[in-house]
Amino acid sequence: MQIELEKSIRSRIKVSDEDFEVIRKKLIPKKVRKRQFLLNAGDVCEYMIFVERGLLRSFSDDKDGSEHTMQFAPEGWWISDMASLFSREPSKFNIEALEEGELLLMSKQVMDELMDRVPQLPRYFLNLMENHIIALQRRINVVQSMSAEETYLKLMEIKPDLINRASLQHIASYLGITPETLSRVRKQVSSRK
Repeated sequence: MQIELEKSIRSRIKVSDEDFEVIRKKLIPKKVRKRQFLLNAGDVCEYMIFVERGLLRSFSDDKDGSEHTMQFAPEGWWISDMASLFSREPSKFNIEALEEGELLLMSKQVMDELMDRVPQLPRYFLNLMENHIIALQRRINVVQSMSAEETYLKLMEIKPDLINRASLQHIASYLGITPETLSRVRKQVSSRK
């Protein structure tokens, strides 16, 4: 199938049907069930993961046992622990499926092979990295400079479907607030509508 992958690649680079087929054949399809872990903290990350269908999240646990959601990955997104993937050091993150889904896995070795074989592919990955850096900078700015209500409203603006797909606990940990604060903010926002 791999419709989302094709949309993601073709929206960023021009690639022939033959080159896309080379890429498609090198990726490992994987079905996941809800709450299945694809990476556990302490393990070395082996793959970049593309979401064809479903919703994943990456998160870490602190010494008090609190979770801190770093990223959500819906359809059409890649997710990984790039530091672990490239350095081969143990990951500090977990990656969990929040919904049943269909994924495509790409190892570092396959990524390198494909970038040598498909000349436009490095541009694709560069574009993904640029967008990822921009999104991270914006997220840090939002969390550091906005109130809990403003961060929630920004999330609703940027990722409206996430509000209905992820639990309140996961959204709160992504926004850096408690579930109680998020619940209070949601009530305030809905009372003004």
